[in-house]
Amino acid sequence: MNSSTSSAAKGLGPVAIIGILFFVFGFVTWLNGTLIPFLQLACELSTAQALLVTFAFYMAYFFLAIPSSYILKMTGFKKGMAVGLMVMAVGALVFVPAAYMRSFPLFLSGLFVQGMGLALLQTASNPYITIVGPIESAAKRISIMGICNKAAGALSPIVLGALVLNGAQEIEDKAKTITDPLRHSLLLSELAQRVILPYVVIAAVLLILALLIIFSTLPEIDTDSDEIGDDGVTVAPKKNVFSYRNLNLGILCLFLYVGVEVMAGDVIGPYGQSLGLSLNQTKIFTSYTLIAMVVGYIIGIVCIPKYISQQRALMVSAVTGVVFTLGAYLSVGFTSIFFIALLGLSNSLMWPAIFPLAIKGLGRFTKIGSALLVMGISGGAIIPQIYAAFERSAGPHSAFLWCMLPCYLYILYYGAQGHITKITK
Repeated sequence: MNSSTSSAAKGLGPVAIIGILFFVFGFVTWLNGTLIPFLQLACELSTAQALLVTFAFYMAYFFLAIPSSYILKMTGFKKGMAVGLMVMAVGALVFVPAAYMRSFPLFLSGLFVQGMGLALLQTASNPYITIVGPIESAAKRISIMGICNKAAGALSPIVLGALVLNGAQEIEDKAKTITDPLRHSLLLSELAQRVILPYVVIAAVLLILALLIIFSTLPEIDTDSDEIGDDGVTVAPKKNVFSYRNLNLGILCLFLYVGVEVMAGDVIGPYGQSLGLSLNQTKIFTSYTLIAMVVGYIIGIVCIPKYISQQRALMVSAVTGVVFTLGAYLSVGFTSIFFIALLGLSNSLMWPAIFPLAIKGLGRFTKIGSALLVMGISGGAIIPQIYAAFERSAGPHSAFLWCMLPCYLYILYYGAQGHITKITK
């Protein structure tokens, strides 16, 4: 084996390991699309209450991202990823008492704990895969991670839906006809307990993966080197992470991006129900969006940076996001759902482009900068709540339009101008 082949093999090892991580937390993250209608039925919730699933899950990123950066300073990337997996396992196990008690607050607590673990995992894994190779091809590597993440995400609603929402429409219809409170409660309690086995299995897999990470050959990487500007010249290190314009604007860009991603992936089900579609029809709508995202990632792997730069890909993605949002607004029924699912194609290359553009040139501020960006994932908590508030008064079409359109326009601006690396004084 020659030196170049050996080097390539060493480079593929970390990518493969991180790819497994992205598959696992993609599977866990996109279970929310199925959990929303499941808990809405099992815990007798309104749409606004059910969307607290995304709020509890994604707000954990806001509160835990900064502490995660300090944990990573102590543990390094490798052990930090293992700790994140263990915390996620604890959150999955919280679902056991929550299901037995049919307690929505306890379900939300489990989701928040899972989000805590993911905050640490994301703060470690995203900068790792970004800087483990050339920054110019970071979007390609993140696109590979995206395929792992969204392929798992497309699979998870189908698997969990088959396990916990089998015959859901019949159960919902039966629950409406039962007048005896005890029988009504027993029916819904039996439904709630369907999540116990899947989440116990998830917890076991997370713990096994944490042990495998600890004993793996995953190398540590240096993020304390000098900062490099857009012109390729080393710049003097700065004392303040907020001196970087591309990071400051990137935090808001990532916040809005995750908001529109969750709207297209998790809210597509409740949106479909608001249009009069049945629960049996809407329970796998999330998978449609994620399949479209996988297609987008494949396009990114082929095209970035050979045919198109990551910032140009971000601009094209934002423009198509505007077009598909208008398509959803101007259509009804399954056609409207089709346009929302196509937003998965628009959203696919946004994270792979935004993250490397935002942390470019941060040098020793990479860990804290990554943490600040991970805080932006809380957009997945806030944007759906804004939609829920608008939907009650304006209806699903108008609410969806006015939540999504401004987000895509800002993302377009970031791709055009906001990403340019400048050091502010």
